[in-house]
Amino acid sequence: MIDTLLFDLDGTIIDTNELIITSFMHVLEKHQLAPLTREEIIPKMGATLEQQLQQFSGMGDITTLMTTYRSYNDDHHDAMVKLFPHVEEVVSDLHAKGYRLGVVTTKNKPGTLRVLEWFGLQKYMGAVITLNDVEHPKPHPEPVLKAVGLLGADPSRTLMVGDSPMDIQSAKAAGVQSAGVAWSLKGEKALMEYQPDYLLKDMNDLYSLLEQE
Repeated sequence: MIDTLLFDLDGTIIDTNELIITSFMHVLEKHQLAPLTREEIIPKMGATLEQQLQQFSGMGDITTLMTTYRSYNDDHHDAMVKLFPHVEEVVSDLHAKGYRLGVVTTKNKPGTLRVLEWFGLQKYMGAVITLNDVEHPKPHPEPVLKAVGLLGADPSRTLMVGDSPMDIQSAKAAGVQSAGVAWSLKGEKALMEYQPDYLLKDMNDLYSLLEQE
């Protein structure tokens, strides 16, 4: 029986997809680096910002690129970010029913808290694990295990929900169940290659999943 649910942030419960993609495109253009298409950017999404910028630019020191990225991202954040359908209702309802809830993300802590507060989700989360809270980010098991520990949860009764192969890998390594989301920009096929325990077509699918458990 699942009694704890952990959610990835970007691309899973918060739709930051277009903001992230346009932020990367802006960085590459401003610094006169080789441009990338959406199709080239999407497969790398889910890694840390530093990892992505290094891969996209081929540079070792990406300090200036990160500054440009964060500036553009901050300026356009509130206008471009939204919740995926049914997220607020489902999260609120699960919290009211007594499920332990948490967020496990490769986003930095300020950005994570900003968006959770913006949409009023922080009050439902008993654990918020960000890039700044771990030594080894996803796909390493550390972020998931840290959330499980903070929530006092049993790994075998915990579900990690995410849009990226890294979420599934981290969940499996931590000994928790995993669910991919069909609205991932990476597509169902890319997620299913990593064999998640479940695939959600809609946030409301969590209800039937939890009932069958």
